[in-house]
Amino acid sequence: MTTANASTEVANPAFPGRWAGGACLLLGPLSVLAGVLLRLRFDLFFPAQLSAYQDHPHLMTASYSLVATGWVLLGPGVVLLATRIGERFRELAAWGGALTLLGLFARTFHAGVDHLGFQLVTVQGAASATRTVSESYGAFHVFSTLNAAIMGGWILLAVGAYRARLLGPARAVALALASAMPLGVLKGTTAWSVAAAAGLCVALVPLGVAVLRTGPTPRASTAAGRLLLVGVVGVAMFLFGQAG
Repeated sequence: MTTANASTEVANPAFPGRWAGGACLLLGPLSVLAGVLLRLRFDLFFPAQLSAYQDHPHLMTASYSLVATGWVLLGPGVVLLATRIGERFRELAAWGGALTLLGLFARTFHAGVDHLGFQLVTVQGAASATRTVSESYGAFHVFSTLNAAIMGGWILLAVGAYRARLLGPARAVALALASAMPLGVLKGTTAWSVAAAAGLCVALVPLGVAVLRTGPTPRASTAAGRLLLVGVVGVAMFLFGQAG
């Protein structure tokens, strides 16, 4: 039986792999930044966000969908980054990766609440939806436990990436800025939101490009076949989801 080289396995793990991981590092931050910029002109808090949805439903749907998609895409990217950090600093990789992933799970939960709030606007109007959200805003949910992870995970990941020499000092600080993204549901955009999203782009987009460019390039026919497969599976999953 042939034993694979351990360093090769760590550098290019089966999950998420070089292509998926690199693409997520590239596309995730850009999606978050695009989403927060789309709602830049509206006030931070939920009454303004619900009112904005009533007046600009397509714009707000695009904004919140892009941000939610970005958080989900960042999951595999974070796994790859933590794996690379773990080559030299296992403890930092474990804590930073775990806390950041938990924070992304919480962000995804928040996106579900955002969606429900907007559907209340569609059904009841902005005034009634605002009243309902206001009366239930402080209700307990288990993901509120992860608020510290949302902020602290990015900081630990940035420290690990810097110490592992994956990021220089400026880009490590940019990654840590992701912790400044406002917490909670139905949140608009502030200067901190833009700084956090831009920091993700500065830190992770070049890393994603570097990951994609490292290693062998597949043949054109192989790449085309995989892209076709991804497209077919994506369409099938979309149609399945719309079927309820």
